[in-house]
Amino acid sequence: MNVDVFVIGGGPSGLMAAIAAGETGANVLLVDKGDKLGRKLAISGGGRCNVTNRLPVDEIVKHIPGNGRFLYSAFSIFNNEDIIKFFENLGVKLKEEDHGRMFPVTNDAKSVVNALLNRLKELDVMIRTNTPVADINYEDGHVAEVILKNGEKIKARSVVVAVGGKSVPHTGSTGDGYPWAEKAGHTVTELYPTEVPLLSDEPFIKNRTLQGLSLRNVALSVLNPKGKPIITHQMDMIFTHFGISGPAVLRCSQFVVKAMKKWNLSHVTMKLDTIVDRTEEEIFQEIVSHVKEEAKKAVKNALKGLLPERYLLFLLEQAEIDQDQPMNTIAKEKLRKLAQLCKDFRFTVNGTLPLEKAFVTGGGISIKEVEPKTIASKKMEGLYFCGEILDIHGYTGGYNITSALVTGRLAGLNAAKFALKLENE
Repeated sequence: MNVDVFVIGGGPSGLMAAIAAGETGANVLLVDKGDKLGRKLAISGGGRCNVTNRLPVDEIVKHIPGNGRFLYSAFSIFNNEDIIKFFENLGVKLKEEDHGRMFPVTNDAKSVVNALLNRLKELDVMIRTNTPVADINYEDGHVAEVILKNGEKIKARSVVVAVGGKSVPHTGSTGDGYPWAEKAGHTVTELYPTEVPLLSDEPFIKNRTLQGLSLRNVALSVLNPKGKPIITHQMDMIFTHFGISGPAVLRCSQFVVKAMKKWNLSHVTMKLDTIVDRTEEEIFQEIVSHVKEEAKKAVKNALKGLLPERYLLFLLEQAEIDQDQPMNTIAKEKLRKLAQLCKDFRFTVNGTLPLEKAFVTGGGISIKEVEPKTIASKKMEGLYFCGEILDIHGYTGGYNITSALVTGRLAGLNAAKFALKLENE
């Protein structure tokens, strides 16, 4: 069997690549080792599918801290607004939610997946599921054939590798593509978990003192060894039985991994500010006003509402204040200490959950070896990469899917152009 474009992987970037290639009239085969396509799309955004983000391109790049700048060339050809138009043309109406996140009006990822599958059908793209790929063969500096696990060999003028990274392995992302890239002469940078919960061996975590406690709109910082913030994210977080999780934590996680590596650390210090809209002095003055107004009240009752109850009791203990003590019997230094802890509670983390538990893979095929406008390999003619296999990673919120769809679009389009040019020579 001979094909123009062979797309390996049926995730967001692979589906987009197969559609883009199919729209040129090329003969396209899409294979996936799983039994159905679009599994990662089906679970994204909590099953509602956060297809992209409507923020300006500069903001999107900022939200892709892992080599997002590489995408500027690609965005000049196909960007987030084009993704929105693309889906609306397929009949998927989208709506904007907080922070620019775009979801289908149906609130159901299936409507997105089905629209893509219908488009593939319209374009007569050949699809084979339950078809794992064993290897890609190269000859004289260009792609020659794809070898399936069942031994079948399929000649291809171009190949798009869209098999994902190593995170969320139950969707089929198990790192299959890295050896094929290395065989073509590519560098695969070290893989690490990003957008992943953090572990802590602090006594209050081990004792599960705060387990299950959610804190809203806090500022969480990762500190360097000198105590200066590397990054701060203001979002929600939750304490767990193993450490911390939630949006602010996921966004901080890659910076913890990088700090541990850079300074060879076993533990990284985090700083938590739970009352972001007031200064330490303002908080202290509020506490002092309670001393005057509710002098005889127990501190835990007088300060109710300052913080979530469990966290308030925890910080009282940290400040060495007895929660049942009357307000007017507490030394001012201790009240000042409490105000300071509201703004600056420090604790350490000692790693992350493993890569398999991460939402996104950090590292991958070096972007220095990929053409930014065509997403073509600089090492092997007719070879294209897209999606999470590339060393590009963003925060959750539609940024990774945007990167996958944009790189998928360009990889598919250019793989088809390359194949059709060969055919006409």
